[in-house]
Amino acid sequence: MAVIFREPDANPAALDGCQIAVLGYGNLGRTFALNMRDSGLKVIVGNIDDDYATKAYQDGFDVVGLDEAARSANVKFMLLPDEAMPEVYLTSVSPSLRPNDMLVFASGYNITFGFIEPPPFTDVVMIAPRTIGTGVREGYQAGRGFLSFLAVEQDSSGKAWERLLALSLALGTLRAGALELTFRQEAELDLFIQQAFLPALHALIMTSADLLIGEGYPPEAALLDLYVSGELGYTLTKAAELGMRDTLRLYPLTGQYGMLSRSERFQEPKLQRQMELALEDIRSGKFAQEWAAEYANGYPRLEALRRKRSTMPLWALEQQAIALLKQNPPENR
Repeated sequence: MAVIFREPDANPAALDGCQIAVLGYGNLGRTFALNMRDSGLKVIVGNIDDDYATKAYQDGFDVVGLDEAARSANVKFMLLPDEAMPEVYLTSVSPSLRPNDMLVFASGYNITFGFIEPPPFTDVVMIAPRTIGTGVREGYQAGRGFLSFLAVEQDSSGKAWERLLALSLALGTLRAGALELTFRQEAELDLFIQQAFLPALHALIMTSADLLIGEGYPPEAALLDLYVSGELGYTLTKAAELGMRDTLRLYPLTGQYGMLSRSERFQEPKLQRQMELALEDIRSGKFAQEWAAEYANGYPRLEALRRKRSTMPLWALEQQAIALLKQNPPENR
């Protein structure tokens, strides 16, 4: 049975004497820094001299270089992009690590696949939100918090869990609940969603759209019913609240019968095998090495894939459907 941590599990005093540095002031770094400051913690920001550093200054933070921030703090949030983080760790963080310093990651990626190997005298922990950075901030401000995964990979100080829970309390994630998971499990789950579930969903939407448009249904109507209306997103939101079974009951009986009676048609063995292969590539580290090479070479395949996808006719039709809805909002009809 998984362990879920809540606010009563945390002791804010566990952070007494800690100096916190957020390394990287991107989407997640900014929200983490703001949440912790609003909870009363003193936070400095480490960033290169760019637009993100300017934004941190405007937000009222003390902003220093990555090296200085790492030296001055004993709790270091590693919130840079996964592909850039190993080099920053090697040059700016590892030289100043001291016994019982804490490295806080928002993803298990670099530890799991061996791109970062902290020394044994450090605490290594993870707070991995299950939402994007803006969701972290909005959940905090609304008082509902946000869901996340927590992990302790190394506990040199003997106080890693105490400090991790205190940080989680300050960030606001314990309001919603935080589930204990390992670094490896988080990394593999995250990559699986990105490389198996979401590609399958995209392929399903595109196949459906091509079929319906090819059969003569107006593109705007087809895309509206598939996802542009927001009904799909709303259904998934309700599923997160009620569960898939009870959300199904919100549909009319015709819809319930149609979904239940036809679902076996799409239980395709080939689809399951494709997902198994994706998981194998993730677990073996094959994808991690592929992505490291892609980053080192300047993202050539990523850019080619983006160009190919952007020229597909469906996306032009999608923009037409979105523009049509914006042009004719319900209140103006």
